[in-house]
Amino acid sequence: MKKNIKEIVEKQRDEIISSTQEIVRVKSVESSPEKNMPFGEGVNNALETFLDMAERLGLETVNVDGYAGYIEIGEGEEMLGLLCHLDVVPEGKDWTYPPYAAEIHDGKIYGRGTIDDKGPAVSSLYALKAVIDSGIELNKRVRLIVGTDEESGWEGLDYYLEHEEEPDFAFSPDAAFPVIHAEKGILIFDLKGEYKIREDAPIIIESIEGGNAPNMVPDYCEALLKIDNTAKFKTKFDEFKNDNDFNLEYEEVNSKIKIISQGISAHGSMPEDGQNAISQLMVFLGELGINSKQGKLIEFYNNKIAMEYNGESMNCGLSDGVSGKLVFNVGMIDFNIEKFAITVNIRYPVTKSKEEVYKRIEEEIKGIDLSIEEKEDLKPLYLPVDDPFVEKLMKIYRDKTGDDTEAIAIGGGTYARAVKKGVAFGPLFPGEPELAHQKDEHIKIENLIISTEIYAEAIIELATK
Repeated sequence: MKKNIKEIVEKQRDEIISSTQEIVRVKSVESSPEKNMPFGEGVNNALETFLDMAERLGLETVNVDGYAGYIEIGEGEEMLGLLCHLDVVPEGKDWTYPPYAAEIHDGKIYGRGTIDDKGPAVSSLYALKAVIDSGIELNKRVRLIVGTDEESGWEGLDYYLEHEEEPDFAFSPDAAFPVIHAEKGILIFDLKGEYKIREDAPIIIESIEGGNAPNMVPDYCEALLKIDNTAKFKTKFDEFKNDNDFNLEYEEVNSKIKIISQGISAHGSMPEDGQNAISQLMVFLGELGINSKQGKLIEFYNNKIAMEYNGESMNCGLSDGVSGKLVFNVGMIDFNIEKFAITVNIRYPVTKSKEEVYKRIEEEIKGIDLSIEEKEDLKPLYLPVDDPFVEKLMKIYRDKTGDDTEAIAIGGGTYARAVKKGVAFGPLFPGEPELAHQKDEHIKIENLIISTEIYAEAIIELATK
């Protein structure tokens, strides 16, 4: 007798919660590769922990040389893929609860990766188990694929696709509900230049360092300056603080000035939700009248970027009706007496191209002796809202939630764009705050449970018809 999915998932509740806590407690930020651990020990521990979970549920697992893993159920020639990842961005600062303790408060599990993407991976795993326990026979295979460096280059999924079977169609539980039918193109690049500074210059920037990852709004940046006239600096600083609502402080360190800029972390696709610590520091430095190559670079930054996040002053403020405005986020900086380098993360509209974006930026950096060093390029994803795959997932979501929200486009990037036909599907519900890449990231336990039900129902709908 076939069993009700909701009842099955409810019986799994405690295991879903404890498994989410177990995997979140593994700090899986990418680190230096080790033998059989291409992305470091932490990421490898997360992969092995997740596959062990699946084996405890009686599911067969495959470890793809430490680059990825998968669990498969069902039979048939066609394959539905569920695409998740187990790596996380660095935790950042100022958490209310420890970022790797997976503590539960007010019905929420707190920790880095709870919503991006470990909680959804656990939901997907238990969805597979629920389908098996339901007794429903599938006529397609369903493969849950977990990657290992989604936050920093996708090498893990690329390796999987080179060595294993690609799904015929897939969804990635790594964004938001209802269905993400369009994802902007993603570019990561450095703007960089080299120069020499006069040793007798009245103000010398010895270093500026800030940011944890290109796809995060930096919440911290600091500068170390050598300044002849510290009294003038202090006056300028006080005036600036009075006129601007920026979290800046300074201290004197060995006859030098250390400036600390505190921002608010956010996902790089939604910089409007954060406060860029690098940019607010650069805006202040522009007030000091630095008369050198360093000063010209600061002037360039403030004329072309400053606190903007749609690229207007950089002449790449592109937009379209499907996915909206281009997003421009400066995620990291390395600026000293010999070089200037900022790492930029751009999300460009689905109807535009990488070539157009770079051409516009190249025009703007002429004459400032900067160059572009390309680092990452992910093409946009776009499926029409009337595609049958999109329509089926929308129906499953609406039947479960009663919510009539339309399919949406995002600036974030998921594994869905890496396969021949894919979309993102959950886990964030409409109207809820986006906490991926931010401090106090968490997932509501009820959402974790409901997502498991939705994914199980999606598997049944897509792999039995």
